[in-house]
Amino acid sequence: MKETTMATMAQTEHVKVTVKDLKGKVDPDWCPGCGDFGVLAALKQAIAELGLQPHTVLTISGIGCSSNLPGYLNTYGMHTLHGRALAVATGAQLGNHHLKIVVTGGDGDGYGIGGNHFVHAMRRNVDLTYIVMNNQIYGLTTGQLSPTSSKGMNTKSTPFGSVENPVNPIPLAIAAGATYVARGFTGQQKQLVELIKGGLQHRGFALIDTFSPCVTYNHDNTHEFFKQRTRKLEEMGHDPTDVHAAMEKGWLWGEVIPIGLFWRRQDLPALDQLEPVLGAGGPLAHRPLGVAPDIARALIAELM
Repeated sequence: MKETTMATMAQTEHVKVTVKDLKGKVDPDWCPGCGDFGVLAALKQAIAELGLQPHTVLTISGIGCSSNLPGYLNTYGMHTLHGRALAVATGAQLGNHHLKIVVTGGDGDGYGIGGNHFVHAMRRNVDLTYIVMNNQIYGLTTGQLSPTSSKGMNTKSTPFGSVENPVNPIPLAIAAGATYVARGFTGQQKQLVELIKGGLQHRGFALIDTFSPCVTYNHDNTHEFFKQRTRKLEEMGHDPTDVHAAMEKGWLWGEVIPIGLFWRRQDLPALDQLEPVLGAGGPLAHRPLGVAPDIARALIAELM
């Protein structure tokens, strides 16, 4: 199986996929101890446990340390522009709504530079799973304030402490229309795998905000910081179908920081289910182009 190619896999849907089979062609260059290793491991485990074939999954990212992830995973992958991963993912999902779309990135990429796309992808309920590796700092550019950095935090760009209130992605996502809203922690791998599996199985926009400590540039929000404070929602008696409780739990931040599934609703159609042109004939990617091959080649060459 290790040497199995994508083409061969396409012909052998029944072949069992293991975590080992999902290893990418290059190894991560993250700092030793980076939380992103935990996200990569959990995503591989979730894909394997759900029995998803690599050629049925497309992983898309923006820019940042965490956005290198598609290169470390044996699925289709795209490393796109800073903050634009969700826009690309929306197009890919509408082009082939049979693919399982996974978007990965960081808090700066997703909640800052890509904030506009984040809100609108959620209100459209695009069928994808968005895993944000939230380390509360811009790590790739060596430690500037990010949208989720705590108020008062000293960083390279705020040497006297941040005066800004941080973005709270959980209430924001619920209010914007995301239909699966969860928070994980790389120090709770078993729960994180289940949250990702839930997101992959959900029909609609699934956000999994994940505490992924940056061991190099964020010395406030460390692995130990979250280990001492995080509490699992399932152990707090939380009902993820109660939107008021979800908002209330989403705002908790202090000695207790909830992790788990905050909110889920399954009564809303995803964007591709509302597009009449996608209702018959299968994915656009599998249909004839409708123009002569030479014209198609010229158009593709012009666009590329």
